Amino acid sequence: MTLNFHWFLPTNGGDGRHVVGGGHGVNPGHPGRPGDVAYLTQVARAAEDNGFDAALTPTGAWCEDAWLSTAMLSQTSERLRFLVAFRPGLVSPFLAAQMAGTFQNLTGGRLLLNVVTGGEQHEQQMYGDFLDKDGRYARCDEFLAVVRRLWAGETVDLDGEHVKVAAASLDQIPDPVPEIYFGGSSPAAGRVAARHADVYLTWGEPPAAVKEKIDWIRDLAAAEGRDDRPIRFGIRMHTITRDTSAAAWAEADRLLAQIPEDAIRRVQDGLARSESEGQRRMLALHGGSSDELEVYPNVWAGIGLVRGGAGTALVGSHEEVADRIEEYAALGIEEFILSAYPHLEGAYWFGEGVLPILGQRGLWQDPRPPRHHNAAVPFATVGRAAS
Repeated sequence: MTLNFHWFLPTNGGDGRHVVGGGHGVNPGHPGRPGDVAYLTQVARAAEDNGFDAALTPTGAWCEDAWLSTAMLSQTSERLRFLVAFRPGLVSPFLAAQMAGTFQNLTGGRLLLNVVTGGEQHEQQMYGDFLDKDGRYARCDEFLAVVRRLWAGETVDLDGEHVKVAAASLDQIPDPVPEIYFGGSSPAAGRVAARHADVYLTWGEPPAAVKEKIDWIRDLAAAEGRDDRPIRFGIRMHTITRDTSAAAWAEADRLLAQIPEDAIRRVQDGLARSESEGQRRMLALHGGSSDELEVYPNVWAGIGLVRGGAGTALVGSHEEVADRIEEYAALGIEEFILSAYPHLEGAYWFGEGVLPILGQRGLWQDPRPPRHHNAAVPFATVGRAAS
């Protein structure tokens, strides 16, 4: 198995040497570095320079628009692909298919799509979407069915419960067709993922819980007759990796020390109102307490104290983090979407520290073009004058 590694673009207000929150109705807080084009370009270039394949860009009222951000950054980077998170139903399926095709065709095939149905009703209503959670998943099912048929070159007519199109067909088919990444822990999410996802995503939980999710989705996909298009699996986590285990845990302690107790209580009260089953599972890992945060060897739940969504980090020496990645890979995880604080330096810590170890173990193949190194200038022969 060859694993794929992706990074994260902090368009959620910016970046910093502390945990920047955001997501699921949480205020992102004050970053130390602005999420502008100049800084995000540095992060994107660091990701592609360190062997990452793509970068996830989040969606929601708490961050910059993912389509516009990545369109700009595609012009300031070279190879990096962009895993653009978007919410079906806020635009028509035809327009979404067309936008994806335009992005793919004008960037040379650098688009992947992360479909997010939307976990918070009050946020969805800000966008003018008043469906409940089950309604959003039912709409997403119809939406993705239309998009996939359009990308297949079909002319589509659908008079669905939520989606209606007539004689829809695309003049420009994206080449290649973007892969669809999809996450969700509710029964409704599982059904949609089984039908449409190329990659099913989970937030970082202990391996036993991750295996349960993988088995669940595999069974659902088999029931959908997915034998000709097997579903793959990915995980979204943060990283704190250093030369030694002690140095990594010291950094985790530093991040935790910068989080005020009143901020933890405020954020946890807000996240407890989330409609997301995945968010509920994240909260259950620490219960709002900072006392027992290592929920599995090298898996730390401290990020989730003040950040919605992905709340766990791989913490340890480069070798230890590589060991945990290999453990998740043995369960069937092939795609790792990672991040760190700050994201710029974190790309180097992981790219220079962990990826070479995984390469030596035969689990990762460097996607970067071969690099040519200048040969050393030989010493002059003893006793002979330089010409």
